[in-house]
Amino acid sequence: MSANLFKYTLRLGDNALILGHRLSEYCSNGPYLEEDISITNTALDLLGQAEAFLKYAAQVEGKDRTEDDLAYKRPEHQFYNLQLTEQPNQDFAHLQIRQFFMDAFNYYLYSELKNSKDLTLAAIAAKSLKEVTYHLRRSSEWMIRLGNGTQESKNRMQQAIDNLWQFTHEMFIADEVDEILLKEEIAPDLSTVKQSWDKKVTTILQQADLKQPENSYQATGSKKGYHTEYLGYILAEMQYLPRTYPDAKW
Repeated sequence: MSANLFKYTLRLGDNALILGHRLSEYCSNGPYLEEDISITNTALDLLGQAEAFLKYAAQVEGKDRTEDDLAYKRPEHQFYNLQLTEQPNQDFAHLQIRQFFMDAFNYYLYSELKNSKDLTLAAIAAKSLKEVTYHLRRSSEWMIRLGNGTQESKNRMQQAIDNLWQFTHEMFIADEVDEILLKEEIAPDLSTVKQSWDKKVTTILQQADLKQPENSYQATGSKKGYHTEYLGYILAEMQYLPRTYPDAKW
């Protein structure tokens, strides 16, 4: 079970790590100062969650690796973050749509995970849920505000939804790891998370006067280490210093 728990915890940590890095790239580019600070604070929250999950993953693995080793010294094919998290910012609309989709996913996932029989995962989820509750409220408000704003803002939001919708399906694809840990009452049922996610997303899209796309193609493969071309560029930047100076102490 430890191998499954290790991989499952890695997925949670990788989601937070890569999404947090993407948000950090937008620092100083927010539409105004308060929002710029909010984006940066959200990135810091995600990095804190990533540290907690990766630290626990390292303990479960039991090979004397640290959370830093897992973040900075793994190759691309050993990352298991959702492909949605690695999609580029492009503009403020893409940033907010990606964030809303992930905030809703994290909120309902952690709401279930806090009841896990694994007390460490349950504790991390319960703590993270306090942050994610704010994240979801904030991104939901931006969805409604921009969807009902100018024609320009509506068009940009709809274009971002159309571009990113294809990456939402794999959030809810359960593999052997999920099924084993579900039976052990460690991981939540992704079908339950999906029902809550679908309801929330439908409600907010309606309030924002935005449309759910009829997109037949759905990206998959992140749980097997398959990614878009963007992850490699993220890791090249994020891992440069630790790989160049592997013995450095900060």
